[in-house]
Amino acid sequence: MADVPTIHDVRAAAERLEGEVHRTPVMTSQAIDAIVGMKLYFKCENLQRVGAFKFRGATNAVRSLADAEAARGVVTHSSGNHAQALALAAARRGIPAWVVMPTNAPAVKRRAVEGYGATVVPCEPTLAARESTADRVQAETGATFIHPYDDPRVIAGQGTAALELMADVLGLDAVVAPVGGGGLCSGTCIAVHGLNPNVAVYGAEPERANDAQRSLEAGHLIPVGAADTIADGLRTSLSERTFGILRAHVAGIVSVSEAEILHALRVVLERLKLVIEPSAAVPLAACARLHPALAGKRVGVILSGGNVDWDALPQLLASAT
Repeated sequence: MADVPTIHDVRAAAERLEGEVHRTPVMTSQAIDAIVGMKLYFKCENLQRVGAFKFRGATNAVRSLADAEAARGVVTHSSGNHAQALALAAARRGIPAWVVMPTNAPAVKRRAVEGYGATVVPCEPTLAARESTADRVQAETGATFIHPYDDPRVIAGQGTAALELMADVLGLDAVVAPVGGGGLCSGTCIAVHGLNPNVAVYGAEPERANDAQRSLEAGHLIPVGAADTIADGLRTSLSERTFGILRAHVAGIVSVSEAEILHALRVVLERLKLVIEPSAAVPLAACARLHPALAGKRVGVILSGGNVDWDALPQLLASAT
């Protein structure tokens, strides 16, 4: 596979993932359509294994390894959904996995990773410590490093969600996906434009972590820096690879406020009756801002995950009233 995956890689990933990932449903809501002024089709990756789209990319990466390489296992550094996704993907192939997690990662996430059979390797809560610890584990074990998003196999796997959406809903005018590290949005761009280059793809991100918007405006990669947003899954900076893909494909990046994210979260809970995490609400929030361009259009919205912090949810909903 080349450094940047193609629609052929996404299709190959879909074949590889058949029987491994859920073909998640697409849901609609007349009430939400009336609120935003467009016809929305929600791709429910909150109902995916491990509760997020990340399982697609992790599984494609694990299933792409040759037997001899796979036998040595896989390693990553993550405290989020990728950690659980890679742990389960490795378990389902019957190979070892090591996940480097910062010591301040929530205990519930560490237990989930261990529950899938992976070995958690603690490190200090800095990116440098995460990377150096992962390098050490890789050197000691010979395991293959699987990056959470800066990996063509991961990007191709994430693109299978949009591939399914395009097959299940004909005649889409646009697709909106969240942007953190850019793996999902990049895969979405490749899948959608590989099938129909006339369908617009928009990225959505919090105003407090709007590195994608700023990077595209500047024409070069700008790291996210401090990102104090409730959409914790979108606090990551783009890579050069994902930045290049987005620059070539997206119709635009829409940044939304914390209040808009919370409002969208509440709308999904109340109208769709679906549990989603704040990061997954960001694309719906972006749709309201896209109304001038997409009024009356058929728009796909990728609900990226449902791993919400249950203890924090009541307070979040109370602040969204």
